[in-house]
Formats: sequence, C-alpha cells, structure tokens
Amino acid sequence: MLRIEGLSRSFGGVAALEELDLAVADGEVVGLIGPNGSGKTTLFNVITGVHAANSGRVVLRDEDITHSTPAGIVRLGIARTFQNLRIYQRMSVRDNVWVAQHSLPGVGPLGLLSNRSAAERGRRAEVDRLLDAVGLADRRDALAGGLPLPDQRRLELARALARSPALLLLDEPAGGMTPAETAEMAALIRDFAVPGRTCIVIEHKLDLISELCERLCVLNFGRKIADGPPDRVLQQTDVLEAYLGRDAVDA
Repeated sequence: MLRIEGLSRSFGGVAALEELDLAVADGEVVGLIGPNGSGKTTLFNVITGVHAANSGRVVLRDEDITHSTPAGIVRLGIARTFQNLRIYQRMSVRDNVWVAQHSLPGVGPLGLLSNRSAAERGRRAEVDRLLDAVGLADRRDALAGGLPLPDQRRLELARALARSPALLLLDEPAGGMTPAETAEMAALIRDFAVPGRTCIVIEHKLDLISELCERLCVLNFGRKIADGPPDRVLQQTDVLEAYLGRDAVDA
C-alpha cells in the first residue's frame, strides 16, 4: 500500500527525517511511536503533501506521490486526523462531516449545495451513518466548537472517514483523553475505523498502540531505530533509552 524510500526533511538545518525507509502492507495497522520531536508528525505531513521532502520518495500503490498536492493525495485515498484538531468550530457537527466529503471524486461545489439529487441524498445518509457510528448522532446539530475534547476527536475521525480512505493516518487520536475515554476511542478505531483499511497510528499511549497495532515502527531524531511486533520492540534497549534515557535503563 505505502512505501517510504530514503525520505529526508529538514527545517532550518535541523533534520526532522533522515533517510527513512518504511513499507506498509495493504490492510496492515502500524503504530508509529517515538519521543516528542522524533519526526512522527513530520512524516505524516510529508506523506500528505503538507511539507515537501528534501529527498526520497513516497509511493502509494506503486504511484509516486512525493510531489503531489495535498488535495491530489486526498483524492488518491489518503485521509488523516491531526494532533491539533482541525474542525470547523462554528459549523454544526453534521456540516463538519458533510463538508469533508467535498474531496471525494465526482463531488463538486454544486453537488454539495444541492439537496435534490439521489447522489447527494446518499452522501447525507452516509454522514448520518458516520455520526451514529462515532456516537455523535444526538449532537449532529450542535456547534462543533462546543463539544468536549473526546467528542471533537470523534468528530475529526468521522471527518476523515467521510473521505472513504484506503489509507488512514491517525495522529494522537486519544490525545488529552482519560484512560476510560482512551479505551473507548481504541474500541471505536478497532471496530469501525480500521476494518477494510490500511492504518498508521501515532500515539504516546502504548496501551492503545499495543491493542490496535500488530507492528510498531519507532523513530528517534528522525531515524527509524526499531520495527517489528510490539512485544519485541518495546523490550529493545535502544527504544527504552529513547523514551527513558540511558541512565534510567542502566539503573
């Protein structure tokens, strides 16, 4: 599904990604972990065209998308959520998801403004289905900015799924949540968002990552330092040092 080949990206002389290689198979769920500043979100930004790569390639289903625009990448079947929420605060919950469909092939501005066509009625029915699935059906008419944080994260997940992505990138989907809220989000992702899709998840909460992902990739200072099953990766000395520091590991 996705191949990252020799990917590098720097900001003002500081390397955020260095010669990174990563392959993700169709239908695989991969956890992307590492300390703050290790390059995780930068990788998502390069994959989705927010930042340009300095070198290397991003290949989606054998198509080089390294220099594609963000809009073009969405149309190829990639959707994402953000660590810092990207929802329309002054729009209703339902309209937030409805507008997200504008990126789908064949959906133009005129279609979005029409309630009469069978296609548009189908799209609106899909919005209602998504809101029901993420537990926001009873809040569909509420302003998105008035939702509590867990519901805003559910809304952003629904917005990403409205694009019917083949590859879903989740950037800290449980950020700021309590343990109980995190468990609910993990179940929602596992039971509804992941089936039938390829998924890469950035998350610091290792209990969520371990539940969702059959494989972990660990970044540190923009380089991949580990890649494999969670139980093996989380015991590696270099991974523990990246999170805890060498002195803590030696102790």
